[in-house]
Amino acid sequence: MSSLQPVRGTRDILGEEARRFRLVTETFRDLAQRYGFAEISTPIFEFTEVFQRTLGETSDVVSKEMYTFTDRGGEGLTLRPEMTAGIARALLSGGLAKDLPLKFFGHGPMFRYERPQKGRLRQFHQIDAEILGVPEPQADIEVIALGWDLLSALGLGDKVTLELNSLGDPESRATYRDVLVGYFRQFEEKLSEDSRARLGKNPLRILDSKDEGDRVLVANAPLLSEHLNERSTTFFADVRRGLDALGVPYTVNQRLVRGLDYYSHTAFEFTTTTLGAQGTVLAGGRYDGLVEQMGGPPTAGIGWASGIERLAMMVEVPAEAVKPIAIIPVGAAAEETALKLAHRLRRAGFTVEHGYRGNVGKRMKRADKLGCAVAILLGDDELAAGEATVRTLADGAQGRVALDHLEQHLQPFK
Repeated sequence: MSSLQPVRGTRDILGEEARRFRLVTETFRDLAQRYGFAEISTPIFEFTEVFQRTLGETSDVVSKEMYTFTDRGGEGLTLRPEMTAGIARALLSGGLAKDLPLKFFGHGPMFRYERPQKGRLRQFHQIDAEILGVPEPQADIEVIALGWDLLSALGLGDKVTLELNSLGDPESRATYRDVLVGYFRQFEEKLSEDSRARLGKNPLRILDSKDEGDRVLVANAPLLSEHLNERSTTFFADVRRGLDALGVPYTVNQRLVRGLDYYSHTAFEFTTTTLGAQGTVLAGGRYDGLVEQMGGPPTAGIGWASGIERLAMMVEVPAEAVKPIAIIPVGAAAEETALKLAHRLRRAGFTVEHGYRGNVGKRMKRADKLGCAVAILLGDDELAAGEATVRTLADGAQGRVALDHLEQHLQPFK
């Protein structure tokens, strides 16, 4: 039906965009495995409680953006808006806590109901890296270095800036929370409705507000860095020292925060000015309280996620290195031989396009359109001689080659 369209906020990924996606995910997989991360794939939907307990009832994701539904069995389910909660759930439900420390990486589609815009859709895709069970700053250093190496490998190192901050330990955050509440209470009537609701529950979320009036107040709010205890200050210094040792460039952004209670110590974002308003391309932080909040034992954790759409918009994709070989039967008698030859060459490692229909001229035009390097023509004369005509499409040069020797002859086009 011609009237059918993709759902708003979703899109088909094909052609060059699919190649860009593949470049991002394959580069990420290669690097993550070199860092010793194991691949994980969690379900696309979870029990709604998984996200409500981790993201918090007052978060925009839970209150406004989640795709939540009741299935036929009466269970409340939610399409995943991010991967970390699912990985933490897998740690608990899979009995993996006994195997700590663990390092996981994954990628796939996520879902949030929000206004579609450049680089941000309702179905979007992320790559994700997590380290669980390592409370030492070495985990922070390693996971940030993985992000930096990924962006560098994609040719984006000179297009991004790493911003870094410390959220402190729970003691520091509790002290800062009291100071922050005292500050915002002075301007409670000027706060947005959402921020007024958060003031009593989680005032740090106000620091992430997108409301223009809130942002004016946030600009003069006390800094968390002014309330870090000695342990938190030492931890942050160790992280920075490690990044310096690895040559990972960064700037300290004292306004960079995470609003959820289970976050602690390191928060970081890689940002760019090349994507307009959507400047964050990779972001993460330490979440030592997450697993415990889900009902598990105290478990250190740190990780990051990055939107594949945004990275794909920034990367440059080289032309396809391998150009197909076209097999073109000339006449009905050659069809079966062409079919078997295509199968044989594919099993030998060649990329083969089989002309399905049309005369020789039409099939040759299709081969040219597909960017084929070589056309193999099979007619009655070639069949009788046990040969094929091999034509190089770039210059039109051609010659006869024995069918038994085709693999050897075609090696330059593999």
